[in-house]
Amino acid sequence: MVYTYLAKLSPRQKIWLIVSVAAVLLISALGILREPGRPDEAGNQFTISMSIQEIAAKLDVTGKGLARELALSLETPKKKPLSELGISQEQLDHAVEHVLSHRSTGLKYYLFAAIVLFGLVYLTRFGRPDNANISERKLWYPRIPYIICLLATVLVCGFVLGKSPNPMEGTVKVFKSMVGLYPSVIEKLLALIFFVVLAVIGNKLICGWACPFGALQELIYSLPILRKMKQWKTPFWLTNTIRGGLFCVVLLFLFGIVGGRKGFVIYHYLNPFNLFNLDFDHWLILVTVVVSLTLAFLTYRPFCHLICPFGFVSWIAERISLTRVKIDHEKCTDCGLCIKACPTQAAKGRVLDKLFAADCFSCARCLNVCPQDAIRYGSVFSKTSCDKSQKQPASEKGSASNNQ
Repeated sequence: MVYTYLAKLSPRQKIWLIVSVAAVLLISALGILREPGRPDEAGNQFTISMSIQEIAAKLDVTGKGLARELALSLETPKKKPLSELGISQEQLDHAVEHVLSHRSTGLKYYLFAAIVLFGLVYLTRFGRPDNANISERKLWYPRIPYIICLLATVLVCGFVLGKSPNPMEGTVKVFKSMVGLYPSVIEKLLALIFFVVLAVIGNKLICGWACPFGALQELIYSLPILRKMKQWKTPFWLTNTIRGGLFCVVLLFLFGIVGGRKGFVIYHYLNPFNLFNLDFDHWLILVTVVVSLTLAFLTYRPFCHLICPFGFVSWIAERISLTRVKIDHEKCTDCGLCIKACPTQAAKGRVLDKLFAADCFSCARCLNVCPQDAIRYGSVFSKTSCDKSQKQPASEKGSASNNQ
């Protein structure tokens, strides 16, 4: 089937394919060349005879940030030796190891950009062969390029390069820096903006194609088992309420509005990206990983829908995404095939033209099922054969709803 797909690509599309692969390799190579050598950061250079201020300066974190890692109050005196604060050498070593595990590798930013670029070009330029007509639509958007990207994301951006940076931490660290846990708010804000821009350029492509834990959940869900159970889709209103509500609760605790302990981060105990460093310093982290990956056999990306703060942020950013799944409402017959193919309620939201539809992870499952060729992935600025005034009202879309 792959050979047939490649044979159906037009010369122009083959050029797009070659150029996109070359661009991925070039961006990755540039990231490798610009990656600085990592100095020896062994934790045994720090002792409890040193103060928080001394150690924090060498770790490039704030005194408040190190105090939190040591389970001390943020207002703890920063110039006293740790031995006088009741900290053992074992506690210090563990805290230093945890801080160092959050050190970001710049190479991952390049790889994230490269994967998103490839996904964008695939979905908009050569995923659908020009020489394959509607009767050959099963050749459109083959899964192999997507699976290869997911595997590369998990192995390289996950286990090889470690947990940091990632979209979840990119969101949380902005707010942590606001309470003094990191030296620069601007630096963390720029990292978040980077992830949001990638989500806007291609509809949640950073989540759907380039996020290591998201990719791992996607791969598990894609296994051809328990198919009948996967037909049931968790109501989006429920998952989004839980995810958004948790985000608000986290901020209330982080800023000390609730609990009275400023700097307390609930997400630290729910961070599945620790899997990629094999670092389970709290039992809740391991529980989060195991439960998320187990549920991924049954439901689509459970961690992304129920917990991930960037999942919530990028869902909001979807309102202004530049490329996305688009429905031609003049051609659409409300057969419901795209709604059935979609692992979430995103396609249903697109068919009903909902402003706040469910998360779409640009997985392409819906793009080769429509017998009327009424669904495409493209720029929001490209014209379709119908405008908003011609679209059928949601009340007339009953058959689509009933097909879910």
